[in-house]
Amino acid sequence: MEFEAKTIRLKDGREAILRCPQEEDIPGILEYLRVTAAETEFLLQYPEECGKYTYEGAKALYEKIKASPTDLMLACFVDGKVAGNCQLTLNNRLKMRHRGSVAIALRKEFWNLGIGSAMFEELIRAAKTHPEVRQLELEFIEGNSRARALYEKFGFRIAGMHPDAIRLKDGTMLAEYLMIKSLERDEA
Repeated sequence: MEFEAKTIRLKDGREAILRCPQEEDIPGILEYLRVTAAETEFLLQYPEECGKYTYEGAKALYEKIKASPTDLMLACFVDGKVAGNCQLTLNNRLKMRHRGSVAIALRKEFWNLGIGSAMFEELIRAAKTHPEVRQLELEFIEGNSRARALYEKFGFRIAGMHPDAIRLKDGTMLAEYLMIKSLERDEA
């Protein structure tokens, strides 16, 4: 899905750019993936697992998403550095076309600056351009209260829980929660 680049003002006064990732962004995004995986236990991979991501694979993924009429990936850039990314994936199966999923991650140094809210606004706006989409879904890991607060701010509510879905290196087991947001539609 196409997206026109947008400049946003952060809470600290700096400007950030939201746009679809481009080929020239790949080295920075690959580094961003390794960094964010090391900063929190709330992402689904460890830094050593990020080695599976390649320049060629990222390029193919960006081209596929850009050509898709239903999927969107955005990256946020602050002072030329990748601060975060997010993705909207709409289901194309007939029985599930009313559902979409969203995902988001930010570098720790850019937490609490308004980037997550700005990205969520754009993902929700993009989902609403598809009249068949009635709900958005996401998952978060037990203990990630910052993420939960952001999701609840945008109207997501817990709909289920998968106990012991995540096993950390130290053996700690964490639940994964499913959240759903109903998309309000203007009735004509």
